[in-house]
Amino acid sequence: MSREGTSSGVRQQIEQLRRELRRHEHQYYVLDAPEISDQEYDALMRRLMALEQEHPELATPDSPSRRVGGAPREGFRQVAHSAPMLSLDNALNEGELRDFDRRVRELLRDAPYRYTAELKLDGLSLAVRYRDGVMVEAVTRGDGRVGEDVTENARTIRSLPLRVENGLDEFEVRGEVIMTSRAFERLNTQRDQLGLPRYANPRNSAAGSIRVLDPGVTASRQLDFFAYLLMSKGELVEASHWGSLERLKAMGFRVNPERILCDSLDGLLGFIQKWEEGRDTLPYEIDGIVAKVDSIAQQVQLGWTAKAPRWAIAFKYPARSAVTLLENIEVQVGRTGTLTPVAHLRPVTVSGVTVSRATLHNEDEIERLGLAIGDEVEVLRSGDVIPKVVRVVTPGEHRRPFHMPANCPVCGEQVARAEGEVASRCINPDCPAKLKETILHFASRGVMDIDGMGDALVEQLVDRGILRSVADLYQLTAEVLAGLERMGAKSAARILRGIEESKKKPLPRVLTGLGIPFVGERTAQLLASEFGSMDALMAADVETLQNANEVGPKVAQSIRLFFDGAHNRELVERLRAAGLQFTHAVEKKAGGPLTGKTVVVTGTLPALSREEAHAMIERAGGKAGGSVSKKTSYVVAGDKAGSKLEKARTLGIPVIDEQELRRLVGADPAATGLGEAAGE
Repeated sequence: MSREGTSSGVRQQIEQLRRELRRHEHQYYVLDAPEISDQEYDALMRRLMALEQEHPELATPDSPSRRVGGAPREGFRQVAHSAPMLSLDNALNEGELRDFDRRVRELLRDAPYRYTAELKLDGLSLAVRYRDGVMVEAVTRGDGRVGEDVTENARTIRSLPLRVENGLDEFEVRGEVIMTSRAFERLNTQRDQLGLPRYANPRNSAAGSIRVLDPGVTASRQLDFFAYLLMSKGELVEASHWGSLERLKAMGFRVNPERILCDSLDGLLGFIQKWEEGRDTLPYEIDGIVAKVDSIAQQVQLGWTAKAPRWAIAFKYPARSAVTLLENIEVQVGRTGTLTPVAHLRPVTVSGVTVSRATLHNEDEIERLGLAIGDEVEVLRSGDVIPKVVRVVTPGEHRRPFHMPANCPVCGEQVARAEGEVASRCINPDCPAKLKETILHFASRGVMDIDGMGDALVEQLVDRGILRSVADLYQLTAEVLAGLERMGAKSAARILRGIEESKKKPLPRVLTGLGIPFVGERTAQLLASEFGSMDALMAADVETLQNANEVGPKVAQSIRLFFDGAHNRELVERLRAAGLQFTHAVEKKAGGPLTGKTVVVTGTLPALSREEAHAMIERAGGKAGGSVSKKTSYVVAGDKAGSKLEKARTLGIPVIDEQELRRLVGADPAATGLGEAAGE
């Protein structure tokens, strides 16, 4: 086939993949109606990225692959807005809202008018510009007249279209960037595990995430974008605000469905009351309702003050906190084994809801608050997150200090808290409080790869008492699985086949599957290469463990604590009896092309997993490093390469891509699947 024919075929493949990915993004992130699994979506994305890397001349700024985040930036460019982004006046009670309505009625000289009422999302305003249907610029509100160019970061927001079909030639969409309550809690859980301070609220987290210099960080925060205004060349496009929202929805933007057209002030007050009572059912935080005169002509007639439009107002809900007595502190064990202190409070009403429990996060948070049992405390209720104690109002007369228990309150196993960590953890993988999560992790892709072992199945197996340990997976039979809901013979056979195949997974996968705190895929690979067997690793003391490559005091202590636990040693022996791989040998090529070289892999490579890249380096005689230093020979950088890439550039270390790595080790592209990915 000619080169021109090949290029034409590849171009068609790329465009087809982009169309598919855009449609699935819209189904998932805008309509909340996904049609394919995350794994299927990831496979499409990996194929697109491989093709684009092989054919960089076909790359475009509106490709879905641009969402994964580009290289870090040094700063943000200042950009003037096409029209001012003014803030709104506030109404704090019904009387102030009635005053606003009276002024509107008087200025319009009693002409009929309607309000569009929308939820006031607690996020960050953003203006997004499109040219020929392609997103070209995204600018923060800034001071209302000049904002910051955050285009590369905004590209990572999945609910924000990069290309809009059947739109205007040149237009601007304004909207709100938010972080959902679930994404916010996930972010804080990750920060807890890393020993970092928690973020205060989703609004600040969203604002900070859109302004970080590394788009890869923005991509990891899972932000959302809700559109509320359509403009072209600084002018509004539709004749009414409601019409603008409907046009945006038809163009494929995510528009909040919780909105209403009100023919009267009473209708507006009813909408306000409805969502003050129902705001905790929402998956994100709101702090009020925005009301706008719907007719654009009437908006122009009403005009603006120096600071705000006269045709819109934000009704702000009252603060949601109360003062009560902290009666006791008990400890809950989460799905990952983290021990969380929970405040038991004298019941108190906060925003119409009775609150008797609140999260305290960890010991350090209790110490920071200066909290003790018997104190009077302020409790804040925020979104659908569990209420939290924010301060001590009055110290109790007979206050009692709280201490984290030495043993898990659920299974009695020893509790571990590594040096420098804020979280205390139960290290027993079979602890009933964390068993479901342990099994899901063990069976997941990249660990033991047991296909079909998803949430619903694990839920049934654990709840029915069939699985009391990860090792029980290897006792499952077709008869046992046949008795479960929605389990056919083919599905059962596929699961049993996956369990049997998992016995062939190498020792690094087994170590990752055990769920030892701080031992992820990379550390497991290093440990397996260093010790060569599960037995040698189990026998190593802390000092010996620290001598291993990239194992510091925290990781060494965590490993030793894990293997000192009786439950964990019993689990290991049961897995040994099941036939899992407990030895490991790295085949190094004598005098290979990377002998004496240290190579660090960072970011997401187009066709190789991190594990595959490390194995390729080690087979070529090299050492797969985990951190960049002056001794590093090369850094292999993929998408979302962050601080390691920057350090390599600072130190003047050669930075290469996956293709160059393959050339260095003499790998055959066809043997690794690259030929197929490139459409050859």
